[in-house]
Amino acid sequence: MVAEAATAARPKLVVGNWKMNGSVAANAALLDALKAAPLGGVEVSVCPPAPYLRDVATHLEGCAIAWGGQDCSSHEAGAFTGEVSAAMLAELGCRHVIVGHSERRALHGEGDRLVAEKAQAALAHGLMPIVCVGETLAEREAGTTEIVVARQLRAVTDLLGARTGGIVLAYEPVWAIGTGKTASPGQAQAVHAFLRRLLADAGAANRAVRILYGGSVKPDNAAELFAQADIDGGLIGGASLKAADFIAICRAAG
Repeated sequence: MVAEAATAARPKLVVGNWKMNGSVAANAALLDALKAAPLGGVEVSVCPPAPYLRDVATHLEGCAIAWGGQDCSSHEAGAFTGEVSAAMLAELGCRHVIVGHSERRALHGEGDRLVAEKAQAALAHGLMPIVCVGETLAEREAGTTEIVVARQLRAVTDLLGARTGGIVLAYEPVWAIGTGKTASPGQAQAVHAFLRRLLADAGAANRAVRILYGGSVKPDNAAELFAQADIDGGLIGGASLKAADFIAICRAAG
């Protein structure tokens, strides 16, 4: 009964991470298609590059689709050229912000503590941070998946404490991002269930934290992935740039 109640309290969420893609015209066409389509009973959010956030906010005003940032600084303000603060994102009406994406960790050297601090900054400004965790192919083959994701998550729970209940967690196996490879539903569910246990151990309120799967989610595998007990939706990369694919994925979660 408790497990059923917790699941009911976790509505499905599908988030489109556009990464460094898009243009004013292409974004408008994509958003028009999303607004016109029935997306099912699922929460939907899109995370465009920062320069397009105001346009996206204007385009989606009054619509059920939310929007968010792809990253935020751990700092409030100051001499941090090129950075975007959580306060700025909040001012533009963002609901979510992605932190700790594997590309940020790998290409920009972001460590677990910094990711936790970014999540903290997001929460301080009323944003819901989507905290990404995941292992590389070498780590999976070495059998250290649980060690890696536990370390990444623990940095967040240790810093946030009871506020961990305000985050969304995203499991994204690095070896499945943009590679065409996808964790099998069983593989994904096993890690999600492990993360769910860690969240529960960190605090009762954290049982309701949603855990998204990210890694080459497509219309033809979305329904089976989202049917798993501990998968609460998806963090979608390339497929979120194609209206038909993203709509189909959203419907699979609804």
